[in-house]
Amino acid sequence: MTLSTQPYKGARDFYPEDKRIQNYMFSTMRQVCESFGYEPYDAPILEPTDLFLAKGNQEIIDEQTYTFQDRGKRSVTIRTEMTPTVSRMVAAKRQELAYPLRWYSIPNLWRYERTQRGRLREFWQLNVDIFGVQGIEADHEMIVVADRIMKAFGATPDMYTVRVNSRQLTNWLFGTYLKLSETQQSTIIRLIDRMHKIEQDSFIAQADAIFTPEQRESGALDSLLQLLKAEKLNDLPSGAEKLPSVLGLMQLQDLLDASHVTNVKFDVSLMRGFDYYTDVVFEVFDTDPSNNRAMFGGGRYDGLVGLFGVEPVPTVGFGMGDVTLQNFLEAHELLPKLQTEVDAYVILLGENTYEQVQPVLDTLRAEGVRLAVDTTGRKVEKQIKAASKKGIEHVIFIGETELADKRYKLKNLVSGKEDSHSVERIVANLLDSRRGHIAPNASSDNDQDA
Repeated sequence: MTLSTQPYKGARDFYPEDKRIQNYMFSTMRQVCESFGYEPYDAPILEPTDLFLAKGNQEIIDEQTYTFQDRGKRSVTIRTEMTPTVSRMVAAKRQELAYPLRWYSIPNLWRYERTQRGRLREFWQLNVDIFGVQGIEADHEMIVVADRIMKAFGATPDMYTVRVNSRQLTNWLFGTYLKLSETQQSTIIRLIDRMHKIEQDSFIAQADAIFTPEQRESGALDSLLQLLKAEKLNDLPSGAEKLPSVLGLMQLQDLLDASHVTNVKFDVSLMRGFDYYTDVVFEVFDTDPSNNRAMFGGGRYDGLVGLFGVEPVPTVGFGMGDVTLQNFLEAHELLPKLQTEVDAYVILLGENTYEQVQPVLDTLRAEGVRLAVDTTGRKVEKQIKAASKKGIEHVIFIGETELADKRYKLKNLVSGKEDSHSVERIVANLLDSRRGHIAPNASSDNDQDA
């Protein structure tokens, strides 16, 4: 039997060049989160299945998760998201923690679903959460963190929009204004959540079927369609302007303006997370026609910690997946050209050099230089070709003559420049090249080292 070289469907192999992209994205995320005072956390990749049943149902568990029995006959699920887990962790030490908590993580997640652009079965997701702040300040900070991450990648406001809504406002619009029952509200919310994926005629027909004959006669369908045209808070029905949810959204907009988040848009059709979001919700949309979709989002979920039998904790958070982020960066040509982490490729000249060269290699590495040593004994030309193929910019040649003189040939494979240097100058050149402060080998060492 010949084994396949392909990874499991919906998962990816990460070759070094792929890992560089992932490391770049994760590093940028971490830097921004930590600049706002967020601290990293993590947890097991396996959780008891009951944790995901608390806000889901058996059908979702059966169809969208990797769930199995362990050897102790316990039902366990590979985590599909981090929100239930972090809520469990906070509940476990509810009285011991110093609030507000600012936590973040970038876990590996699995979800069994049909693979498509932007959605894979295995993915990584940045999760950012603030616990213990009831006011709109937490919602504001969360959106600012998300915005700063986008800008840290070089995105400009015209490349993405931040759409905001309030679940409390949604409840008022469908319950008080349209006078729908709880069952009707749940059904219409799920329909609106996918309205942009279906034809308008189909949406209207499905919406009409939700209303009772009396509601149809009173013009409920027309009221709904008019409501969905609202682009600003001022476009909402009379009476909405006094709602706490609307006043909160207005305050949020003022705060975001003060923080220079200029691409915010009210979206009455934003129905994110019906099962557990409790007030402000937001999603970040890519404006590029080739990837015009919601990339990530979040909102306020004040009730999850309370599911564990402790006093609830007000919470706001968001999740940013690595797949949609990379699609965004590629679509807008924001991914930098990432070089190998190896600073130099060492080529040994002559025989019996390997043992003698060790003190020099130790010195270079102790000074922070990252080296790969070729010990194959191949022709020099082939070793140089291997270094070039790996994307390594510099080669150091070391033989008996170089060891005796304590001066070593450093060649830049891009410019072709080659000079002899002391160990100290090689360290300086390579570290400067890494930082990009000066051109590699900018100064010759044919004169005396400083």
